[in-house]
Amino acid sequence: MHGEYKTPGGKLVVADFEVCDDQFRDVVVSGDFFLYPEEALDAIVGAIEGLSIATDESAIARAVEAAVPDGTEMLGFSPEAVAIALRRGLA
Repeated sequence: MHGEYKTPGGKLVVADFEVCDDQFRDVVVSGDFFLYPEEALDAIVGAIEGLSIATDESAIARAVEAAVPDGTEMLGFSPEAVAIALRRGLA
């Protein structure tokens, strides 16, 4: 499945994933945003992997935000943008 969201600042957030047993699986988050350190992307994906597809946007965003290591810079996107892209992929 594939979902996209263009943030108000113009950056694209893309979520590609599979659904297995009503859970997000094989999640890949990409786009033209900036993330430092880049390894924080693994934490973002890890927060999503295995979540129920019934999880609403705000709960997905909270899970992503909680997983991002302290000191991480998310430029041009947010946990909410990731959540919107995921939910759009299910639509």
